[in-house]
Amino acid sequence: MLRGGSVELSGLLTEPETPPRALVLALHGGGMTAAYFHGRAHPDLSLLRLGHRLGFTVLALDRPGYGRSGPFLPRGQLLSAQADTVYGALDEFAARHATGAGVFVVGHSYGLKLGLFLAARPRGKELLGVDGSGAAYRYQPALHPAAAQTERGADDSVAAYASRSPRELFWGSEALYPPGTFTPGMRPIAPVPELETYESALWPELLPGVAADVRVPFQFSVAEHEHWWQVTDADLAEYQALFTAVPQLAVRRQPAAGHNISLGWAARSYHLNAMAFAEQYLLRRRGDLF
Repeated sequence: MLRGGSVELSGLLTEPETPPRALVLALHGGGMTAAYFHGRAHPDLSLLRLGHRLGFTVLALDRPGYGRSGPFLPRGQLLSAQADTVYGALDEFAARHATGAGVFVVGHSYGLKLGLFLAARPRGKELLGVDGSGAAYRYQPALHPAAAQTERGADDSVAAYASRSPRELFWGSEALYPPGTFTPGMRPIAPVPELETYESALWPELLPGVAADVRVPFQFSVAEHEHWWQVTDADLAEYQALFTAVPQLAVRRQPAAGHNISLGWAARSYHLNAMAFAEQYLLRRRGDLF
């Protein structure tokens, strides 16, 4: 439990036995919980386990409106307010725990949007960097306009476009996921707060301004079977062009992955790549090298 201002956030935490190399802040997407980064269907899915083995502290927070804060924020928070809350929670965490070289953000979907909001703040320049997936620039044009913003993980999502079901939009083929993933009660899903649904509609208008203020390294991974966003090479070039102040920007495609990368077989590959990206920028905190 961590307090960010007046909001108490819950989450999952793992710390190494030795002083941590850095703190990985993991932020889940809409309709999920912090357990997105600690998938129960197979041990290889867990970012928390992997980070621990590599010497990182990993803090996966339930974003405002989820977990402990859900009953107290039934409508959730807009991204700007979420950034305030999360920075407050980080301050409390850092007062009681070692954070190594600093904070590296891993965000999925709505959590990546929040990660970019964190990085765009003046204090965002203190971050080691951001890695994320599941939130590009423009939604698929055929997506139903009333549903294009929900990003829900539950099967009762109202999202649908063309002939695809919500399961196909957010998950893709069951072959991409370990057995048991779709057993009732296994997936870390939760209701999407109203304010997130509202603000998601604004993302294509919000992103250019936010992206221009990001001044830390950023890596964006695109799932091979991403159905929610426009992710052609031309789309990704347009996306990259928005980040005019980023010192290092990498855009990559993650093979054999659906939108929910961290719950599929591709999770370990993706998480290793994210940690490798973070490892590069631990060096930036060594003044004798830069």
